[in-house]
Amino acid sequence: MEKQSRVLLYDEIGNSYERKNLYLKQLFSLKEQLDDGTDGSAAKQALRELGQNKNKHPHIVALRDYQRAEKTFLSQLKAQRSAYSQGLDKDLPGKLKSLQTRLFLAQKKKDFYESYQELSYDAELHFKENTLIVQQLPDIITQYEQNRSQLLQALEDKKNLDREAERTAAIEYKRLRAEQNQHFRHGVKILKSKKKKGLISHKALVNGIAELKHKRDEINKVNSYTSKKKAINELIANKRYTMAQGLNLQLKVLKSNISDVRRVTPVETEHHIPWYAFAGIILPGLGQLLNRQYVKAALFFIGTLFLYFVAIPYALGYGNYQGTGVSGLITLAAGARRVDRSLIFMIEGIMAIFLLLIGATILIINFNDVFKTQIASFKGIRPRNWFETAVRIENEGFPYVVSIPALLVTLFIVMVPIMTAILLSFTGMDPQNQSKFPWVGLQNYQLIALGRGLAGSVFWLILGWTLVWTIVATTSAIVTGFMLAIIANGDRIKGKVFFRTVYLLPWAVPAFITIMFFSIMFSPNGAMTELISSIFGQRILIKNDPTLSRITLIALQTWLGSSYVFLLSTGVLQAIPGDLYEAAQIDGATDWQKLRRITLPIVLFQTAPLLVGQYTFQFNNFSIIWLFNQGGPFNPTRYGNLAGGTDLLISYIYKLVMENQYQAIGAAISIIIALGLMLFAFIGFKNSKAFKEERL
Repeated sequence: MEKQSRVLLYDEIGNSYERKNLYLKQLFSLKEQLDDGTDGSAAKQALRELGQNKNKHPHIVALRDYQRAEKTFLSQLKAQRSAYSQGLDKDLPGKLKSLQTRLFLAQKKKDFYESYQELSYDAELHFKENTLIVQQLPDIITQYEQNRSQLLQALEDKKNLDREAERTAAIEYKRLRAEQNQHFRHGVKILKSKKKKGLISHKALVNGIAELKHKRDEINKVNSYTSKKKAINELIANKRYTMAQGLNLQLKVLKSNISDVRRVTPVETEHHIPWYAFAGIILPGLGQLLNRQYVKAALFFIGTLFLYFVAIPYALGYGNYQGTGVSGLITLAAGARRVDRSLIFMIEGIMAIFLLLIGATILIINFNDVFKTQIASFKGIRPRNWFETAVRIENEGFPYVVSIPALLVTLFIVMVPIMTAILLSFTGMDPQNQSKFPWVGLQNYQLIALGRGLAGSVFWLILGWTLVWTIVATTSAIVTGFMLAIIANGDRIKGKVFFRTVYLLPWAVPAFITIMFFSIMFSPNGAMTELISSIFGQRILIKNDPTLSRITLIALQTWLGSSYVFLLSTGVLQAIPGDLYEAAQIDGATDWQKLRRITLPIVLFQTAPLLVGQYTFQFNNFSIIWLFNQGGPFNPTRYGNLAGGTDLLISYIYKLVMENQYQAIGAAISIIIALGLMLFAFIGFKNSKAFKEERL
């Protein structure tokens, strides 16, 4: 992009303007000559002389005279404003006094700045702003006064209402309403008679009754205004609303017009280094204050208070429940009081880091805001006032503003527990170290990887079964649900509603009820156990045999999971155009070819992302394992005392943490699971056709 010359000024869209400050125009012209190498020695000498004689430059002298005159004028105007305000009618409302005072001041400023327009863009802006106010504010004031006058008259009329006339009007309205109700009933009777004779349809009857009712209500509303009180109350409400909302809207239009003038009136400055940004780098709000963006400065000053009175003190340990802020993450309560706990030190340390991150974000946003504003002012772009900033936030930044509360909640409700689990996996929190525990680095991950220790020795066995469970149970549920959807959607199937209802029952009934039911049925004295034993002629205890328990769990999950897939597939199948199958039939395609070439691709395109989610859900399906047999049967020689033959990693973690207090290694396994599932989900989504075509 071509570098813009500072001899000229530019607005946001690139329009150029001649400088009015002749000193700055000459200064930047000489600097450009020096940079270009054109007659460098002469330019350097002229630049030196210009700087030495700056205070004597004609434009600087005129500008200084203007500034003195402006200061005197504003001082005198302050006294004139006070005198003018006191001279206004004391019975006028505050808004009207404010508007009239503003108009008075605008007229005075317009007259003053008119003669200085060619000297400074700031003077030109003041003139244009006040000209707009002088042009538009009288109409706003007149309209407000008219509405106020009408409101006062209506209030007076309400006080002087004739009570006898109002009673008569109420009686008359009641009579007219009864008359309209009678007309309505008569009309309904006629319509029903026509319907009975077959002259009109049921739909025509319903529409006719609705039309009669609407007509009756309209006439009743018109008749209600025979009461003068009701008409006056409506007028009072209307005028009050117009005076409040209408005035705000008109003033907003005026502000918008002033904003348009500001955007095309540049600003001139000699600065070339954004000192305001560097001056306010550790004090948010200072840079905005120097840029005369006062409301924005106040908002950033709140960020300053948060940074220096909340984030930093909390990070240093002030206001902690037990911990010592960030340092507590290092010590983990080592050498602290007996009642202090390492876990609390860790959590408060994590919270301290997040508070510091919020503070750092405020500093970065503050610096970028001031830096960009000042760099833009070097080009000639005037800093935005609060009205312009608010409009921009409303139009462009609204999604970010409304997301801030959700982000903060996510940060402390979601991210703090996640970070705690991650850091906990690098500690030695176990049954012997509950209150205070040290950092152990990668020791827990090493135990898991090498299959050592009481907790890590069975990890790979349980992982293998978890993978088998996830793949087999999910795949069988998907295949079963899809095939049932194909069957129920067939043209030759009768009683589709019945079959769809039956197939949806496992999904409609709460899963835990189904699981508990089958758990009881397969118990040693359960009905299914007795039935199977009688069929095979020997005692078969499914819940005591790891292989049979696993097969039963897979079958049960197939039954439970197939309903969801059935529902998804049915919706997609019903949306497939019949023309595709007819065209395939004409081309001689078999039923298998239709299924493979049309049905499967369309169904998978629509449901693949959801099916990937089914695999990730199944990997962590805690409820079915726990409710059916609590992870059993148990074999201490193979799994030790920490797991059973049907335990998944998720139920194994539960037993490690909740029953045996191996929190650290449980956290390590949780992190491994999370990373593995995220990788699987990423690969699954990335390779789905919907993702490739950017439908996700």
